[in-house]
Amino acid sequence: MNIPVDLKYTKDHEWIRLEGDTAYIGVTDYAQGELGDIVFIEVETVGETMEEGETFGSIEAVKTVSDLFMPIAGEVLEFNEALNSTPELINKDPYGDGWIVKVKPEDIASLRSLLDPEAYKELIGV
Repeated sequence: MNIPVDLKYTKDHEWIRLEGDTAYIGVTDYAQGELGDIVFIEVETVGETMEEGETFGSIEAVKTVSDLFMPIAGEVLEFNEALNSTPELINKDPYGDGWIVKVKPEDIASLRSLLDPEAYKELIGV
């Protein structure tokens, strides 16, 4: 189970990585493993300002569809267009090429309220 130490996590199994004033958001290795083969990602919120906890899209696997939740409040700047043709990038590289959206956070300090790697490991029981 890959849980990078430089990321923050949510109880809903999203991760967030801050790069300057932009945040990348995706689903964790644990989440993609539980979902199975990912076949489609839908994000129709680009350009919208979302609140923490709001649904920003959905992720569809062979047997299920799950909502994607914003870890922090901010504006959705970009969807990872590579996922349109190769959604399995989330299965292969959930923390790299499998990122889902870029966001401009309203308040970077709000990342402090998210789970650190140790707390996330405890949540999923590893």
